Amino acid sequence: MNYARTAMLLAAMTGLFLACGFMIAGEGGMLIALAIAVAMNFFAYWKSDTMVLRMYGARQVDAQSAPALHGIVAQLARQAGIPMPKVFIIENPQPNAFATGRNPENAAVAATTGLMRLLSQEEIAGVMAHELAHVKNRDTLIMTITATIAGALSMLANFAMFFGNNRNNPLGIVGVLLVAILAPLGAMIVQMAISRGREYEADRIGAEICGRPLWLANALEKLQHGASAIDNEAAERNPATAHMFIINPLHAHAADSLFSTHPNTVNRVRRLREMAGVTSPWD
Repeated sequence: MNYARTAMLLAAMTGLFLACGFMIAGEGGMLIALAIAVAMNFFAYWKSDTMVLRMYGARQVDAQSAPALHGIVAQLARQAGIPMPKVFIIENPQPNAFATGRNPENAAVAATTGLMRLLSQEEIAGVMAHELAHVKNRDTLIMTITATIAGALSMLANFAMFFGNNRNNPLGIVGVLLVAILAPLGAMIVQMAISRGREYEADRIGAEICGRPLWLANALEKLQHGASAIDNEAAERNPATAHMFIINPLHAHAADSLFSTHPNTVNRVRRLREMAGVTSPWD
């Protein structure tokens, strides 16, 4: 993974946050935004995973309460050579999943009840392998921090409409409008630049972890169809977290373009099928 590129993207998000503070309230606003950004990054590093899990009402399960899912994750973690993550189930009819945590030693994977009902055990293994690939690649910290900063930028844009028209605002109402428009747009662009390539890479490594690329390919097809038909109200209320899910929970899945939070599912499935034709001839 290109960690230098990711660091630059996160720096760009922080810079955008400072610029928004300046446009709202001048140098004082920029200093306040800097203090908020530092505190927010500190909080995101230590507590953002807990916050996201609580946001979706996730409940932790173990080998007694969810033996099938817990057993799948335990076996895949051994195959991936990473510590066993915590396992959570989210009461949500939309089939989906995500991983979070600041490092492999403090990671968690979460699956919705909709996913558990829709997929076979093999397909669930494919999805969990994808999420463990994010853990192994240390994507989860970047993805969760990005969600935190993007959410804060969106809130800053809302604040601009109410508090931006003051005497310290160097651009007046123009600055307020710029913040309201450009902050969420910029956050969205950086989120997508981070997440799109990581999804392809997690698909590839996840297929290697479970040993069967078609398990994940078949799961992605079912998840795409299910997620497009079932709303995820929690995700709709917190769109800055959408890029964390294996399939876009917001129904914005038209094309593989700059403004899609995920790669096109058809493209992902095609890559996995090509991979299966080389690595899994028995499929």
